[in-house]
Parts: sequence; structure tokens; C-alpha cells
Amino acid sequence: MRATDEDTETAERLRWGVSRLSSRLRAEQPGNGESLTRLAASVLANVLHGRPSTPTELAAVEGLQAQSLTRVLNDLEERGCIIRVRDEQDRRRQEVHITTKGVDALREHVRDGNAWLAAALHKTLSPTERGLLRLAAELMQQLAVSEMPAGPAGGRTAHADNAPEGAAPAL
Repeated sequence: MRATDEDTETAERLRWGVSRLSSRLRAEQPGNGESLTRLAASVLANVLHGRPSTPTELAAVEGLQAQSLTRVLNDLEERGCIIRVRDEQDRRRQEVHITTKGVDALREHVRDGNAWLAAALHKTLSPTERGLLRLAAELMQQLAVSEMPAGPAGGRTAHADNAPEGAAPAL
């Protein structure tokens, strides 16, 4: 089943809206000297909202090689935001677990952006429109985990038994 021209136009509008909103949220969450990088925050959010994941699974979600995530995982572990636990059956395998300190760091990281967004939603949109956005947020999460063949740019397929592709879910 091929996408229609209307589907393509919707996809373009959605990408543009998500991109603009994402940029604005980053601008509204200045953080402090100890704030998380975008990648570190995404890793923490994926672990928090998914299940304990291996570094390889987390790297796949972020579109990276596992080795590229090593520095971020080491930093998060040094900060006490994650712990890595060896698998009892396969000692080569590690699972990444978020700690209470990691949850707190993630909440702090998104606090200002979430506050700005909540105020903008309340000031700009009607209760009905805010309800539509709640529904749209759920639909976007469904899209993020949909199983689709690789696209022309060589994108990957998300699998239901793996962590979803792309950005981490909100807190």
C-alpha cells in the first residue's frame, strides 16, 4: 500500500511542526552547568519509559553505533544516573537501568520546557484543541513504533519487541 499525496503532505507538515516545536522546547530549557546533553536525556528517557536496555539497543534507538554511546553511558554512570548490570546467563551482556538520581536529572532537564509548553497550550489553544493534541501525541507515539520497511534513505524498522525508533517519549 503506497502513501497518497495527501499522506506525503501531512508527513511534511507534521515533520515541520515537530521540528519547530522541538527547537522551541530546547530554547526554553536552558538548564544549568550540570544539565544533560540532548543525547544523555534521550538515553535516560528511553530507559525510563521502556525497559532496561542494552547499550546496543539504546544505540539503535539513537541511530548510533554502540561504541558511540560509550562516553555518554560512562558519564551517566559517573553521575549516578544509571547503573549497568551484567546478565547472569551471558556475562558479556549488560543492561542499563535508570536510578532515582537519573529520573530526577531527567525531570530537571525538561522542567522549563514543559512549563513553557503547558503555559503555551493553555494560553493559545482551546480545551478542545488541547484534547486533540493529547490524541495526536498518542498517535505520534504509535507511529514511532510502527513496523515499516526501510525507506529510500536507508532508515531502520522499529520492532514491537525492541525499544521504539527515534526520540524518547516525554516524561
